Amino acid sequence: MPLTAIVAFSAARAAAALRGLLVRPFLRGGSGIPAFVGARVRLKTRGMIRLGKGATLGDGVLIQGLSRGGVTIGAGTSIGAHSIIMPTSVMRNLGEGCTIGPNSGIGQYSFIGCGGGVTIGRDVIMGQYVSFHTENHLHEDLDRPIIAQGVRRAPVVVEDDCWVGVKATFLSGAHVGRGCIVAAGAVERGTIPPYSIIGGVPVRIIGTRAPGDAVPTEPLADGAGGAVSAA
Repeated sequence: MPLTAIVAFSAARAAAALRGLLVRPFLRGGSGIPAFVGARVRLKTRGMIRLGKGATLGDGVLIQGLSRGGVTIGAGTSIGAHSIIMPTSVMRNLGEGCTIGPNSGIGQYSFIGCGGGVTIGRDVIMGQYVSFHTENHLHEDLDRPIIAQGVRRAPVVVEDDCWVGVKATFLSGAHVGRGCIVAAGAVERGTIPPYSIIGGVPVRIIGTRAPGDAVPTEPLADGAGGAVSAA
């Protein structure tokens, strides 16, 4: 590797560490070993945001901390450039917030809408443009505009040691078990058993990482017990 590239990388990392040191006193948990904060990062309601040791926020990341549980980024976890974590945008209806475990990575340009709550485990890797949507608009009343009917929320959970492909989408109520692989472009809102390989729209179990386990050939009903739903 050319010396100029090494110097440029080191200088950018040092600048990110300095920015992390400057914002650290205003974050939840206060001062300590800083995270790495890229250029043009926006942290709103900082007192409800916690960054673990060595966490990295890429350039242009936006995190809104205003929520019931705040936003926690685990130690060593990386949030890709231009990603957004958004629990809520209004004081009168606070969202639940987001927790991402240690040593995970969220790809660039991802969106985590965590009004209904998002929990991502440790050692999870995600590609670019992954999105989470924990709210559904109510629409039953034909005499009122949909925008005036409010939303129904349900949390999304991705357990430890999952691999999520580019542009995967998680809808309200999705629960992905430990060790799953989610194919690029999959749309998920059901419950997925551990070590499954899933893909498609609607999502289906297309394989398993667990030796000897049978692979369903049809999508299952919504609910517990390893269900997979149509998106």
